[in-house]
Amino acid sequence: MAAVRSSSGSSKKSPKNHVAEWYGHRVFPVVAATEEAERDRTAGRCPFLTQVTQQETSCVKNANSSGVCTVSAHSNGERQDWLVCPYRALDFELLLNAARRFYRVAEKAPVHLVAAPLLADPRERARFLSSVRAGTPSVVYFQNKLGGEISLPATPGSPEMSFDATMVTVETDGTRIELGRYGVFEIQTMDFHGSYAAAVKNLTDAHRLHKESFPEALRDHPEWAGERMEGPNIANVFKRTFYQMMFKFRIGEHESSAGCVFAIPKAVWDSWQRHLGAPALVPNRDGTWRLAVQEPDKEVSAWIYVFDLDESETESPNSLQLWRVIGTNASSLAHYAINVAPDAALAAGGSVDNIAATIRGRLLPFLPELDLAPEHWTVEPPPDSV
Repeated sequence: MAAVRSSSGSSKKSPKNHVAEWYGHRVFPVVAATEEAERDRTAGRCPFLTQVTQQETSCVKNANSSGVCTVSAHSNGERQDWLVCPYRALDFELLLNAARRFYRVAEKAPVHLVAAPLLADPRERARFLSSVRAGTPSVVYFQNKLGGEISLPATPGSPEMSFDATMVTVETDGTRIELGRYGVFEIQTMDFHGSYAAAVKNLTDAHRLHKESFPEALRDHPEWAGERMEGPNIANVFKRTFYQMMFKFRIGEHESSAGCVFAIPKAVWDSWQRHLGAPALVPNRDGTWRLAVQEPDKEVSAWIYVFDLDESETESPNSLQLWRVIGTNASSLAHYAINVAPDAALAAGGSVDNIAATIRGRLLPFLPELDLAPEHWTVEPPPDSV
């Protein structure tokens, strides 16, 4: 039975932001004490890349952020996990869900989904081609470390755009192998202010010095995983992400595309509410959700997957759980971001009303006459020019 040590009982005051997962396993608010967690930490291994490549793969991040998968922060008013490494979301079930949605495959029906580099193995390639010939939906996917990103070339009127992960079906008409439609799968990570260096050094040193009792030591010192950890750069990430999301949702509408999935942690979705005018979600008959402005049950090609991490005490690495699958389109999201959110700011008593008051407060120390009647002004003449 896997064991997990809780750090919540410590009497020490802990920072608000912590490294939550290190080399794929919990270090806050609980500490995974499984044999697998110990092996991955000792080897500096990424369990997610190792699983999909079927070979030992070290963490690819630099020394200051080595091993950091998620960060726990209170930026939305409650403690939540924020994804900081895209490989953490290389969850096979999440990718399989997207493949089924792209290619309209029933939930219980088989799908053969494989990372492109694995087809270099003759046995894997033979199994895959057998599925193709049998008519089983057969899907290959590419990613940065798995065959390389697929990019949309620039034109004189549009930018180059890379896709985090790209799926494509492989089909046969009985005489030749052909490619079907492609689907785009995006994974949204969060940028954090500052550096993880101090927390990573603490975790590395603690694992070296307390190798036989690392979970217990970290349980008693949760502050080690939070030293000098700053909060997420929410506004900057939304500005950077929103354009890409709109752009890729439109690409997903092309006849050669099966659609686009944008996967984001629940913490990111919560942080976007003010930027999107806090849109209401309406349940759809198929179990997914729609934005209130959209026509219900209408076919869509763009999806926002909102997921959360399951803080299991018996499973490590923790599994990803889908919280909402939101069917949408670029125009609906643009309506909320460009119309609804600014309207809320412009409404009577809204945040725009505070601009003049803020300017006045900033200027008063330099121009106190703003609070005085003209007869009380004491304006001194400028000094004689030299």
